[in-house]
Parts: sequence; structure tokens; C-alpha cells
Amino acid sequence: QVQLVESGGGLVQAGGSLRLSCSASGRPFSISYMGWFRQAPGKEREFVGVVRWSGGVTYYADSVKGRFTVSRDNAKNTVYLQMNSLKPEDTAVYYCAARKTYYTDLTAKGEYSYWGQGTQVTVSS
Repeated sequence: QVQLVESGGGLVQAGGSLRLSCSASGRPFSISYMGWFRQAPGKEREFVGVVRWSGGVTYYADSVKGRFTVSRDNAKNTVYLQMNSLKPEDTAVYYCAARKTYYTDLTAKGEYSYWGQGTQVTVSS
């Protein structure tokens, strides 16, 4: 089992920045990829970005590419989401997620076995 705990959400003005953190405990050595999804009110949970636990390869949704960066610190079992140039449409609950599989769709939330509790990000215009 893997437990995920997020931190770092909050309220920010449009154009500002926030950094989210997600710490993994339990059996993090079983993780293949770790990353972030988000869910806005009345919408489906959607893929944001992910990093491969070994090697650091990243993959992003088109809507955040160039603005958001996912990184990891293996020594701390922690993944980060640096969000720059934030827009009101980025407002959502952000969830950390981890998976054990390598070769299936990285954007599919059903492929992620472990989830954090979520942290609210609100971007004001």
C-alpha cells in the first residue's frame, strides 16, 4: 500500500504561482508514475501531469503544458507540481495520484491505484 498526502493549495490571483507537494509513504518503491489530476465543480476529474518515478520523464495535458511542471525528489518520496501563469480556469481540487503500471494510458485515472485527499486551488480574476 502507498499513502499520499498533498499540501500547498490556496488562493492566488490570475498570473500568479503556487507549488503543490505530495509525499508518499508505505511502499513507494512499487510506484511507476506519480502525478496530478484535478476536478472542478461539476466536471470530471482530469489529468494534469505525471512524472516517471525512475528517470524523471514527464508528460502533461495540453491545457497546462508550458505553465505547469511536475518534478520529483526520490530521496524524500515527494512529487511537486509547480504552477505558473495561473488562470481562473485552473481553479479545482488537485489530487495527487500514483500507479504501478508502465505501459497503459498515462492520462487514464482508472490506471492509478493510489490517491491523495485533494487540495483546493482557487485562482481569482
